[in-house]
Order: sequence, then C-alpha cells, then structure tokens
Amino acid sequence: MAKKTKSEIKKRIADLRKLDISKMYMNDFYLTWDKTDDEIAAVFEVAEILRGLRENNISTKVFDSGLGISVFRDNSTRTRFSFASACNLLGLEVQDLDEKKSQIAHGETVRETANMISFMADIIGIRDDMYIGKGHTYQKTVADSVQEGYDKGILEQRPTIVNLQCDIDHPTQTMADMLSVINYFGGVENLKGKKVAMTWAYSPSYGKPLSVPQGVIGLFTRFGMDVVLAHPEGYDVMPECEKVAEENAKKSGGSFKKVATMEEAFKDADIVYPKSWASFAVMEERTKLVEEKKFDELDALEKKCLENNAKFKNWACTEDMMKLTKDGKALYLHCLPADITGVSCKEGEVDASVFDRYIEPLYKQASYKPYVIAAMILLERFKDPANLLEKLLSDGKERVMSDN
Repeated sequence: MAKKTKSEIKKRIADLRKLDISKMYMNDFYLTWDKTDDEIAAVFEVAEILRGLRENNISTKVFDSGLGISVFRDNSTRTRFSFASACNLLGLEVQDLDEKKSQIAHGETVRETANMISFMADIIGIRDDMYIGKGHTYQKTVADSVQEGYDKGILEQRPTIVNLQCDIDHPTQTMADMLSVINYFGGVENLKGKKVAMTWAYSPSYGKPLSVPQGVIGLFTRFGMDVVLAHPEGYDVMPECEKVAEENAKKSGGSFKKVATMEEAFKDADIVYPKSWASFAVMEERTKLVEEKKFDELDALEKKCLENNAKFKNWACTEDMMKLTKDGKALYLHCLPADITGVSCKEGEVDASVFDRYIEPLYKQASYKPYVIAAMILLERFKDPANLLEKLLSDGKERVMSDN
C-alpha cells in the first residue's frame, strides 16, 4: 500500500470532477444499489483522496464543530471504531446513543429521539441488522423524523444518515471490501471476469445477519465480475437481493449464479468470501417471535438452527478447499471477526493456517472502512467536494505539527 504523492491526489480530484454526484448532497446512504455508478466511484475516489491527504500529514478537518451520532443496536468493533475515526478525520465529535441509558426504555418514540439527538448533529450512523424488515425501516424512520424536524424549523440543519449495517445491506463493509479488491488487483479495469465465491460457511453460533452476503452480491456484480453464491439448502438470502445481483451482472457484462456446493464455488475462484449467515426464512421467523414476545419458542428456534448448522461442518475454508481456487492462491476476504477453527472455536468458518496466511490483506481490507465512511459523510454534507479537497491539498495544513 504505497503512499500517494500529491500529484496522484491531484489527479484523483480531477477524476472526481468528472463524476455526476449532484444528488448525493444532503442525501442519505442506505443501499449500494440505490446509488449510480458515478456515485459509487465518487465514494472510492474521495476515500482514496482522504487517505492520501492523511498519508501526507495534511489535515482533513472540514468541520469546525458538530456531532456524528453513533447508533449501534447490535455489537460492533470495526464498524463502530471506523465511524468514530471517520468523524474525527473530518473534525466531528462522536456521541453514542446508548438506548439503555436513554428514555427509549420509557416509551420515547423514534421521532422524538431522532430530533432530540440531532440539534447539533451533521451525520447519524445507524447499525440495525438483527431483524428482517426492521433495520432498514428504522433507518428510514429516523431520516423522515429529522427531515420533519428540519422542515418545521426545530433543527437548524438536517443530519444525513449513513447505513452502518441493516437487515438488507452493509454498504460501508462491502465498499471497503471492494476498494481493497480494486487495490489488490491494481485497478477497476482488472476486475472484469474475476470469479468471486460468496459462500456460506459453518459457524457454531446462530443468527448472523444476511446483509454481508447480500451486499457482496449486490455490489461486486456491478464490476463485470463472475459472482457465485453458494449455500446449503435452506440458507437462502432475500430473493430481491438476488434479483439485484442478476440485473447488475447483465448491465456490467459479468455473471451471477447460485451453486449447491462450496467446492463448485471455490473452483478456479480469484476471490473467496466464506461467511456464515442465518437463512432468510429463519430470520423472518425469529423477528416474528421477538415481536410476539414468544421467548421460549425463540430459544427452541435457536437450538433447532444450531443443530441444522452442525449438519454442514464440511462447509469450511480449509487448506484443501483453497487448493481448488485459481492457482491455489485466491484472495481470502472476511468482514471479521471470523470463526477460526481451533482458535476462536472448536470448528468454524476457516482453518487457522488459512486465516493466518491472509492476515495482512485482511487487516488492509478492514483499514479502508474509516475512509469509505468519511467519504460518504463528505459527499453527503458538501456540495462541491472536489473544490473542498483541492483547497485542503493546496493549504497543506499539517495534521501533526513539525517540531523542527
């Protein structure tokens, strides 16, 4: 990952000017497939520019004050810290909404909460991925609420939303994945025809969201790649996400297909992404039981799912499985944390030897996420990001002052 020169940064700013991003200003970022090709490309360009500026010790604080509100309704390490890092990179303070310490437990409505946390907020990052039909809906409700608050003069500004993961998509993760792939293969122009195996993998845990595999098939198919989705019977993803993948593949000249075995997916693959998830049908049933407060039945469902998972322990990224890939050297991706056999669990998604061999690209993959989130924020909050970035570059204000 070579440090970018200032001339390279200038070229990227020039490339950014060629993209139509007018509709991103004061808009939200929910699903990658709601964005145009230019808008997706702009996120990548701005992420690379911001990284280049930081590598050259140039301050990127475009906000003098303001808040980034962090709403995590599920546990998180990478995305939580990436959001905080992104806000800090741009000059925003981060305030976490801890629902257990708020009045939400006393019946405060989403509309009320959204407005109360937004008086000096510029961005709201939301992760709500646990229940089918709920996460994306919650994010939209927050957005509608702050829009209403702004329209009625309650809020001085309308904070925009970044989807930090919902029940449908995980755009900050998959765009970080894609940016790492672009750099790994030396440019977007080298991705066409590359085979991507997005496969289910065994985990001894229950209820992992579907948003990563859905996000991967929904984004990677836009780049002319041959994307293969593999999972055991019963572990389907949302049908509408498969439809998105099919349509994207047709437009890009790539392909999308489903196969029944991990071996078929891995064969001659350039990239493998073995990851556990619950089935769409199970996640729907889980959501219904929680709504109806049938917690005994929920426990029974979990036990049933774990027993079903255990039937497919052979769905694992082993050394033998990796030998099936192109030249036995496919790029291994994972959103982390992975269930590592013999390390984090007795049997899991990936062999320790495979995981350890890919530590460097895996950590680099994760390192793109703060810049991707910062790019989304900047594109949402500034009307002319190219001019803004050019000014940062020309001003050259040191992020860390020299002590010479």
